[in-house]
Amino acid sequence: MTKFGDFPPSSSNASQSSNETNQNNGTWERKVLEDLAFASLTEQRKSRRWSYVFKGLFLLYLFAVLMLMIPSGDLPIHKSNHTALVEINGVIASDAEANADSIVTGIRDAFDNKNAQGLILRLNTPGGSPVQAGIINDEIKRLGATRPDFPVYAVIQDVCASGGYYIAVAAKEIYADKASIVGSIGVRMDSFGFTGLIDKIGVERRSVTAGENKSFLDPFLPVKEADLQFAHEMLNNIHQQFIDVVKEGRGDRLSDDPRLFTGLFWSGEQALPLGLIDGLANSSTVARDIIGAEEIIDYTLRPSYLDQFAGKLGTSISQLMLESSTVSIR
Repeated sequence: MTKFGDFPPSSSNASQSSNETNQNNGTWERKVLEDLAFASLTEQRKSRRWSYVFKGLFLLYLFAVLMLMIPSGDLPIHKSNHTALVEINGVIASDAEANADSIVTGIRDAFDNKNAQGLILRLNTPGGSPVQAGIINDEIKRLGATRPDFPVYAVIQDVCASGGYYIAVAAKEIYADKASIVGSIGVRMDSFGFTGLIDKIGVERRSVTAGENKSFLDPFLPVKEADLQFAHEMLNNIHQQFIDVVKEGRGDRLSDDPRLFTGLFWSGEQALPLGLIDGLANSSTVARDIIGAEEIIDYTLRPSYLDQFAGKLGTSISQLMLESSTVSIR
């Protein structure tokens, strides 16, 4: 029964409606297929990435096992005459590569080898801890007394300043390049003062101490004249220790230039007439012409491959995991 307003569709309209429905169905089906294909491709990529990660970890594990199977042993005995070499690079500190324990171990190994005809300390350091430098200096002198026929020479590369020179003066002679930086016989202690900044940003400093000097040179409090005076006394004491060590090591070779112990530094060419060094030469020249053993054997104690591997393993794994995570969420 036909009601008012209801008209039966014409044949042309019915055909058009059917085409539109088919188009919509086709578009929807293509969209579903595209989504499924993309999801499958993404899942394959995730699986492949994780496969790479696990394969990489497995290879790292095998490498670690192989390294553990390699005996570390002591320094091999060199049966031919040679010149021993110990390098001192970078800042001298207990937690740095140039630390007293490592350097002293290399020096002891050199003294223990009877085929070593002499030792070169090759220095390239701006200085560092006076304690670490003092330990090395003392040990060189102690070992020298046990084997007087074993000379120790210091050879300066780019820089040998402050704590580096503290070590160098324990050597029988010091050599450098004409452009090397030598000296800086002084002591320093650095700090900052933040009192003006605190006032500007409105921060209240709260420090509870037991002992009137426990907040000594607190950077957030105004500097006290008594603190500065005490700090200067301490630094002057350490400076005098440095001066005494230099005078003991260099003796009459030092000039009477009043600037020697002021913290200044000079080029190798300038340092020669001041008595800070004994000549201009490099490691090869010293080994060949002074020690008389041209072959140089490195006794520097370095981290083993296993130690380096262990130190980098965590970083490598983290990077792999991060990369994998980044890929999977794209």
